[in-house]
Amino acid sequence: MTQVGEGQEAEESAPPVMTFGAPTAGEILAERYELVEHINNDSAGRLVWRGVDVVLRRPVAVVMRYPGGDSATEMLQAAVAASRVIHPNLVGVYDAIDEDDRAYVVREWVDGQSLREQVAAEGPLDPARATAVGNAVASALAAVHATGMVHGNVHPGTAMISDEGRVVLADARTDGADSQENDVRAVGGILYFALTGHWPHNEAPLHGATAGHGRAAIPDAVRDASGAIAAPRQVRAGVPAYLDDLTMDLLDPEIAPPSSDVLAAELARLDIPADDHFLESAGTLRFTAEPDDDRSPLAAAGGRKVAIGIAGLLAVALVGLLIGISTFGGDGKDPGKEPVAQPTASAPAVEDTTPAAATVRKLDIGAVKIVDPDSRKRDELDDADKVTDGSLDEGWETQSYTTAKFSNYKSGMGVWIDLGAPHTVKSVQAVVSASGATAQIFAGSATFPSSSSGDKQLVKSYKPVGDALEQYDGTTMTFSNGFNADQKYRYLMLWITELPQKEDGSGKYKIGVQEITVQGS
Repeated sequence: MTQVGEGQEAEESAPPVMTFGAPTAGEILAERYELVEHINNDSAGRLVWRGVDVVLRRPVAVVMRYPGGDSATEMLQAAVAASRVIHPNLVGVYDAIDEDDRAYVVREWVDGQSLREQVAAEGPLDPARATAVGNAVASALAAVHATGMVHGNVHPGTAMISDEGRVVLADARTDGADSQENDVRAVGGILYFALTGHWPHNEAPLHGATAGHGRAAIPDAVRDASGAIAAPRQVRAGVPAYLDDLTMDLLDPEIAPPSSDVLAAELARLDIPADDHFLESAGTLRFTAEPDDDRSPLAAAGGRKVAIGIAGLLAVALVGLLIGISTFGGDGKDPGKEPVAQPTASAPAVEDTTPAAATVRKLDIGAVKIVDPDSRKRDELDDADKVTDGSLDEGWETQSYTTAKFSNYKSGMGVWIDLGAPHTVKSVQAVVSASGATAQIFAGSATFPSSSSGDKQLVKSYKPVGDALEQYDGTTMTFSNGFNADQKYRYLMLWITELPQKEDGSGKYKIGVQEITVQGS
């Protein structure tokens, strides 16, 4: 079981030097966090304990170093920064305390193991699971990058997989020596490792990917004489071409990577259940483009490899058609005496007329309003614009109610969204203030009413898109089912029917919607 972000136990020859301030089992820190069991030490010499929050009665992980003070500044700053980003694919940070002789960070306890440990124990992941892991990591980075921060420590030791299958990213750094671009490229490394069991950054590591941070035990990627890494399909059979291409594009320093939110949307598109593989699309979008094409983070042109592949397939099909006509045609001629078309060593180029797939991107939202059809008071309509301001620090929120169902005063409340023009929609993501909410996406053609009496009619005229997320266990609600690829949407509504309970012990129910984003084309 791993609770350190590095996913590494410290070397036996490198125990903590100091003993003053060393923790003991049963000790209670800050009059709240009881230490239960020493789990391991990470490669930076920090002690990791399993503990219990005696106030909230929940398990926690306590990451400690001693002495504290200046030597713990980076750890504490990173914890404070991480605590500001709430996302289901990020390890939650609860507390950060400096007692001079020692400092410690209290965070979410995850029952599971790191990606590094899982692959070491069970071998590389199947393509569908590798895609799901990459999607989770990219989604976590998108949440971090949306705040302007950098994670700076993405590798198989910081990608953790719970026993229930949840993937979370841990142990961000704040030393300022990394970039969001390197974070995105590291997702390529995660995909490569998940598919092959090898890490592609050992020889020319990203920042933080040195042996000093626990990567030395991860097998290096297979390389040729020039040092170029082998593609996943060359290392392991059964890797789909689209996933191979996407992984290698992310690792190619000559190709500018997409932003983390665009990459997350693309991996979400590819992340489909194994039983639904017959629905698989033509393949991944590439983020290279021909000179005359419109530039985009994930260009839909498909690149030269795709064009050449299609041309070759068409040429082979043409040859086969000529052979079939000559051999089995109904002209009465002896096929043994008639010449037939023979395949040539190099097929002629055939123009690819396949229409380009639309680029998935974050759509602009033109207007946002609050829908409150059953309320006599109109005092919860302010701050709607804050759900699209790009900041998770503030948003729109309801009043406090005595029950989860709005104290039975109303059937629900909604956030109405105008995309400004009809678009193909892939997903809607809502970051809310607490887990436990029930919500659903609706769509319709009615514009926002000019008076409060029109709210009821608007709600009645809108139809649900996909299923509701009921008492959702998380604060990032992603709605991606039910959107028709052949339909354009302009007006959407996040309809909330059940509120989460407040954590202040009041027994009241309330929700805040911090940010809404829509992905589409």
